[in-house]
Amino acid sequence: MSFTIYPAIDMRAGKCVRLVQGDYNQETIYGDSPFEMAKKFADEGAEWIHMVDLDGAKEGSRINDEFVIAAAEKLSAKVQVGGGIRSSEDIEHYLNRGVDRVIIGSIAVSNTELVKEWLAAYGDRIAIGLDAKDGYVATHGWIETSSLKAVELGRELAESGAETFIFTDIATDGMLSGPNVEAVVELARETGKSVIASGGVSSLEDLASLNKYHEQGVSGAICGKSLYTGKFTVAEALKKVGGSC
Repeated sequence: MSFTIYPAIDMRAGKCVRLVQGDYNQETIYGDSPFEMAKKFADEGAEWIHMVDLDGAKEGSRINDEFVIAAAEKLSAKVQVGGGIRSSEDIEHYLNRGVDRVIIGSIAVSNTELVKEWLAAYGDRIAIGLDAKDGYVATHGWIETSSLKAVELGRELAESGAETFIFTDIATDGMLSGPNVEAVVELARETGKSVIASGGVSSLEDLASLNKYHEQGVSGAICGKSLYTGKFTVAEALKKVGGSC
């Protein structure tokens, strides 16, 4: 399995946006149609699309799900989605409509035992999103920071069947300052599972730096602002890391 590139589509009020360090007051709109953006990325060769319902993450309910389902049903690329997923109904709402993987975030902290039940029921179609600030898990659209270390929660959930983690260092997200490679590698090492890096990717060299640790469990990278601001294209990213799967 090769290193996977995940173009990111963050949705707010039906538009494609990017935030700076998760701050809802620092928003830039990059497109009026999440579906068309997903199609563009798929047409450029992406085999996975990473979609996040920012409204859902903040409000705790599905809000921009129509765009996710449209992408899952109409595009050849696989789709993973996070934001506002709080119940088994939410999970099945997506999985039964063509979405390949759902990302569980805040509730992994607030109700860890429930998430363990979901891992038993849905297996590798569940990914655990660990968004960290200074090593501690942040929740509810990054508005709150818990007292739980990301690595500790990662180990616990890995023991309960989690196969895929998405690690975001909030300090680097939207900053184009380079990913926190050390923290990503640590999580992969401590859990023994697949970790997708998120936040800070600004160049093809950043992708190459992450790809060096592919055999240690760093399985891919989510690219957002770097794509929207023209730092590189999906095709260039795929060429740099040898493709996607």
